[in-house]
Amino acid sequence: MSKQKPSKELSQQLNIGLIGLIALVGLIGLLVTALFFGGCSRKEGTRLSDSEGHRRITISEQFGLAYAPVQIMRLLNLIEEEDPSITVTWVQLENTAAIREAMVAGKLDVGFGGIPPFLVGWDSGMDWKIAVGLSSAPLGLISKKETVQNLDDFEPEDRIILPQPGSIQHILLAMALERNSGNAHLLDDNLLTMSHPDGLSAMLSDPTVTAHFTAPPYLFTELEQDGFQLILTGEEAMGGAFTFIIGSATEDLYRNRQDIYQVFLRAITKAVQYITDNPDKAADLLAPEYGIDRNTLYAYLTYPGMLFSTAIDGVMDFAQFMKRSGYIKKAPVNSGEVIWGAP
Repeated sequence: MSKQKPSKELSQQLNIGLIGLIALVGLIGLLVTALFFGGCSRKEGTRLSDSEGHRRITISEQFGLAYAPVQIMRLLNLIEEEDPSITVTWVQLENTAAIREAMVAGKLDVGFGGIPPFLVGWDSGMDWKIAVGLSSAPLGLISKKETVQNLDDFEPEDRIILPQPGSIQHILLAMALERNSGNAHLLDDNLLTMSHPDGLSAMLSDPTVTAHFTAPPYLFTELEQDGFQLILTGEEAMGGAFTFIIGSATEDLYRNRQDIYQVFLRAITKAVQYITDNPDKAADLLAPEYGIDRNTLYAYLTYPGMLFSTAIDGVMDFAQFMKRSGYIKKAPVNSGEVIWGAP
């Protein structure tokens, strides 16, 4: 990941846009999660493959730069374009825990998130596998404390913000600690759980917070703040490239509605290609969705290290580390155990 900072002009635009985005994401996430789980009861054991939903697919949608192809797929009606007989339901869920809960309840067919949270669900016996890759992104651990220049500099009183236990940022930090000190859990007592927007706010205003392991666009804003420094990149922590966001599908969708599953794959592939080929048009479409200036969003989409791709990288590396370090009880023997259609 390039450590080059965004321009001052871009930073000012980021700060303005993020204020609206933080409020929007929090409000929509809370409202839709409550409505979805409160108003959609379903008898245990009933699945979306029943006769009532055979031509239906329900997909979880999350806001954030790394999820941009999902918004493109919805805005351009790419599934319906592939097959007009399919009814698509979109739901906004706050985090991977809510996604797992919805899938277990039979209320969701496809969910997007990081590889480590997916592996936690797979390890617990969930009947899902990875269907497709979505994006890679420049993740990073940002320190605002002058004396914290690397992992060895953290003291007991220092606080490190992460999205949630088992998040990709959490696992990347643990991987870096294992490589650096031999102890993946060395900084467990230093960790604080916050969403990315709340983490950004804490970094900007809370003197008790030392560092934040975050993702775009919050990473971009923090990199431009005076005294903030990047002390660890995601690739440095991993020891190589990896997929940030993947799409997971239930066994029910894959086994019982393979035609709809294939339509979904074609649609998400088109969305990924659309952003890759037309970042300017993608910025025009997505700016109103995110409440961000169009030029700022274009800068996000084309920032070094942002890559939209259906490739799936790093699954076995994450799984082996997570098993070795006690985050999951078992690891897949091969990728076919966790990726639909893999050998």
